[in-house]
Amino acid sequence: MSDEPNRHRIEVECPECGHSQSEPALVVSTLCRSCRANFQVRDGKGVVRNRPITRLATPRKEGDPEPEPLPLAPKPAPLLRRGPTLQPPQSFLMRLFNPSRPPRKITCFNCSYSYNTAGEAQSSQCPKCSGYISLLDYEINEVWNRRIQTCGNVIIQKSGVVSGVTLRCHDLIVLGEIAGSVECSGDLIIRSHGKIIGKVHCKNLRIEKGARVEFLHPVTATSAFIDGHVRGQITCTGPVTLEKRAHLQGLVRTSSLIVKAGATHTGTIEMATPP
Repeated sequence: MSDEPNRHRIEVECPECGHSQSEPALVVSTLCRSCRANFQVRDGKGVVRNRPITRLATPRKEGDPEPEPLPLAPKPAPLLRRGPTLQPPQSFLMRLFNPSRPPRKITCFNCSYSYNTAGEAQSSQCPKCSGYISLLDYEINEVWNRRIQTCGNVIIQKSGVVSGVTLRCHDLIVLGEIAGSVECSGDLIIRSHGKIIGKVHCKNLRIEKGARVEFLHPVTATSAFIDGHVRGQITCTGPVTLEKRAHLQGLVRTSSLIVKAGATHTGTIEMATPP
């Protein structure tokens, strides 16, 4: 401020003590350097700062009319207790194109306890061991090397490659490559070519038409449906069905073998008693 041009400054006189001091031309209020009084500046002159004034009500005399009462503030609305949220009824088209998913049965990975959960749930907590259970679905379109443990479904697309990890899920559909262990509580559907180097446990094994699969470790399943080329050892507690395009090579342990016309098998068959 000291080196500011003089044309940008004015002389202001304090209204309290008359002290004159230099201030910027755009000053609105300032402090007197002599008496330390705070005053305002209007049109280049110092004026006493306006102070709020408290007005007191005049005492009412006898015979004066009664003052009108002030309106009462409205009473607050009573608090409503929050109850269960009711879902709005869905139209026929909503139910037709977006049907609600039925409850599904899941099994805890930690204690193997089975229970039902909502069909739209993304995760759950085991009521027995309080373990966390993921219900997310996965769609793999790239190179994947992270372990998956979910009660949802997994799809490996044609561009997806899974190697060196274990997949634990409900249904697994393989359109690409997989080189790891598989544990499915539902269906394992394979529609691609390749070798599966890990152990395979599933409920239903389905080798689709045109697929060529080689299992380097034994496959354990409840039932098997083969319509492609398979090489490996398969153990099923239920039936094994060979469709007309099936070519199976290896050991088969099953309680029931169904061979359609045109199917071929090379290897050993062991028939076991159904459990």
